[in-house]
Amino acid sequence: MLVKANARLKYVSIPPRKMRLVADVVKGMPVEKALNILNFTPKIAAHHIAKTLKSAAANALSVEGTDNLKPEDLIVSNIIVDAAPTHKRIRFQSMGRVFRYKKRFCHLTVLLEGEMEAVETKKSTGRSRKKKDESSEETAAKAKDTAEAVSSKSGKKTTSPKGSVIKKKTKKSSSKSSAGRNVGVKKTTTQQRRGDR
Repeated sequence: MLVKANARLKYVSIPPRKMRLVADVVKGMPVEKALNILNFTPKIAAHHIAKTLKSAAANALSVEGTDNLKPEDLIVSNIIVDAAPTHKRIRFQSMGRVFRYKKRFCHLTVLLEGEMEAVETKKSTGRSRKKKDESSEETAAKAKDTAEAVSSKSGKKTTSPKGSVIKKKTKKSSSKSSAGRNVGVKKTTTQQRRGDR
């Protein structure tokens, strides 16, 4: 997917002709290479173009995000330099004369283009849910089979509904013995109470 971004710098106090000389050097280059060239270009226009270029790259990354777009993928597609309103000034000369001159300004627009990486979005569908249910059923069936195999070897073990092995509790005549003990204790206590009276 093609991504476009731009940044504008208005009313720069440099004549458009001088700005275009530097802009034509970096047109069509990758952003990193263009910034390297501008950092070592001994012209004041290079500073303004570099600043606007960084701003345009930041705009592209903020809109698309750093996950989908990388700064290395951005290219300087075009740099437009338009004339801004001109200031008319005078310079005083000898013998009461004045010389007129013009202070020219310009508007700078940097356009960037870049290819965004395609990111596959994973969405949960009914098929994936069915697969999960089938896999859980298969694991439960395997656990049941292993539990049955173990129970056939030793008759004391059985399987729970979840498939885990549980040992059977052997029934003892503990209830009768405990009841007899309790009764005997009760008798002794009542006899002691009667004897005390």
